[in-house]
Amino acid sequence: DRDVIVHSYPHCYRTDQPLIYRAVPSWFVRVSDFRADLVAANEQVLWVPEHIKHGRFGNWLDGAADWAISRNRVWGTPLPIWINKTTGNARCVGSLDELEALTGTRVEDLHREHVDPLTFAVDGEQGVYRRVEEVLDCWFESGAMPYAQLHYPFENQGIFAEGFPAEYIAEGLDQTRGWFYTLMVLATALFNKPAFRNVIVNGLVLAEDGKKMSKSLRNYTPPDDLMEAYGADALRLHLINSGLVRAEEQRFADRAVRDMVRRALLPWHNAWTFLETYAGIDGWRPSRETRRSDNILDQWILSKLQTLKARIAAEMERYRLYNVVPALFAFIGELTNWYIRLNRPRFWGEGLTPDKVAAHTTLHAAVGELSVAMAPFAPFLAEHIHQELAKLDGKTEPAPLSVHLCEYPKADEALMQPPLEDAVTRMQQVIELGRRKREEVRIGVRTPLKTITIIHRDEALLREIRSLENYVKAELNVKEVYYEQDEAKYIALFAKPNFPVLGKRLGKRMKQFTAQIQKLDANAIDAFQETGAVVIDGERFDAEDIQVLREAKEGMNVVSNRYISIALDCALNDDLVREGWAREVVRHIQNARKESGFAVSDRIRVEYAADGALAEAIATHREHIAAETLALSLERGEEPIDGGFDTEVDGQAIRFALALAKSG
Repeated sequence: DRDVIVHSYPHCYRTDQPLIYRAVPSWFVRVSDFRADLVAANEQVLWVPEHIKHGRFGNWLDGAADWAISRNRVWGTPLPIWINKTTGNARCVGSLDELEALTGTRVEDLHREHVDPLTFAVDGEQGVYRRVEEVLDCWFESGAMPYAQLHYPFENQGIFAEGFPAEYIAEGLDQTRGWFYTLMVLATALFNKPAFRNVIVNGLVLAEDGKKMSKSLRNYTPPDDLMEAYGADALRLHLINSGLVRAEEQRFADRAVRDMVRRALLPWHNAWTFLETYAGIDGWRPSRETRRSDNILDQWILSKLQTLKARIAAEMERYRLYNVVPALFAFIGELTNWYIRLNRPRFWGEGLTPDKVAAHTTLHAAVGELSVAMAPFAPFLAEHIHQELAKLDGKTEPAPLSVHLCEYPKADEALMQPPLEDAVTRMQQVIELGRRKREEVRIGVRTPLKTITIIHRDEALLREIRSLENYVKAELNVKEVYYEQDEAKYIALFAKPNFPVLGKRLGKRMKQFTAQIQKLDANAIDAFQETGAVVIDGERFDAEDIQVLREAKEGMNVVSNRYISIALDCALNDDLVREGWAREVVRHIQNARKESGFAVSDRIRVEYAADGALAEAIATHREHIAAETLALSLERGEEPIDGGFDTEVDGQAIRFALALAKSG
């Protein structure tokens, strides 16, 4: 019988022609003689991600074989070894001066056609020295880069000594057996130290289908086209926020670049345009004379800004980009989705009051310092906003002239308030839980509810949240907020192991400890929350090892996450429903303002036609509707109303018309 065995065959990656492998004599560096020195040198390097150090690279060093440094090609740097075939002696020539002294010829061009003809003899020795045929492997030259770039040791000894080892390098994962390795081998052989102190290893970019990017296959969008469509900043942010900076493979998808615009660049730019718009309306200019704002959200966002800057400094010092960019994105979200949205009424108010000045000053600081912090990651939009901020400041040109000439932001510890940051985080969670409950019972946020009860065992935390109560009321549209420390009345606590963390640590013992962690009773969980640690069978578990989860007790109208619980009273009466209608009217008028092209600061007149309960609701909440829509008058008219807008509120017809109010 005959079988057919199918196997892969090597082909040239450039020409796609089949290859034939054959053994040829080669010149080697005897790396095995100083393998231990290589391992010791590697210990002096900070690798990012850290696992490469003792994993892929460390394992390669542990088994490092002698390095074949010669190639049998026409083009390449001639291997500088001359051999006397008569005596078998060899001579490695170390410089042009030495070659000239031996041959009597000064070479200016080191290509082999100029070097190969040169021979020499040594007094008292028979035979002639001729250069070997091989050229150097180009990776040898790459490994020699630190010396070759300065023509060391023939020149620049002082400059070289000051800059070696290099402070930082970066390359792809494949270079653990390429450039990273050859740099390490030559530096260790020459100086018994590494060639670099810090290294970021990036993963390899693949096409969206998981194949290698190929010009011939055209399985990717040309980068120029992507940048034309979404901007260079978006492409840059996607790459440095991907698994690539963790040395992971990344399937590249165009939509991920587009998402960077939506997720980061547009919100950041919108924060600037919001400041520009309302500062222009008020004629506000930044002042050097600033005082601490009394507004709690001003204090919060400035504290978050300092925490961001401190984290960036710490993570950049360790070259962990994968912890920096997500923190910047999170701050953009906090600034736009929370700070600006919750503070809009302060910017809408009449006149340049001290409170509005504080709001402008705070937002100006946040946008300005965010742009400086974002400069290495999104250099073009950062520069644009830096230039625009100078115009807002009334300057003809910014100082410094470019955002990339600014001192990188440093945290002001005096502005940092960790308890306030924690309280706002809990407030945000309360609001998100409340929205989730409203969606569950299908009551829109414009319909007010009577009460919400915030449930947490920590009195200090509830006290901090109490200082933010007005925001909870406004965001969840509730009349009253209550606080409850007795969690046991509403929820049951249970513990769950953090599998990603403990799995690596416990290994085969994971199953045993999982059962014991899940059996922790209420008293043990309370003690764990109080102290932040628990010991089980001699093994200590900290807060990051065990997650405490909350579950509503049966019959309780409670929703929870890992950190906090709420009880939302969802019972409605006529007054609450009608107030909700009034808020719907506000929404329709605001949409009509935009559709009609009114500026955000324009005051308007509103004439409306409605009947029955809806008309009563509008009359009852006239002041609220007028204030929210900047309406100087809100009058009920008789149909028909010319040029009006027709719509419905909870099935009830309303028609209204808008007009610009006369100033004065």
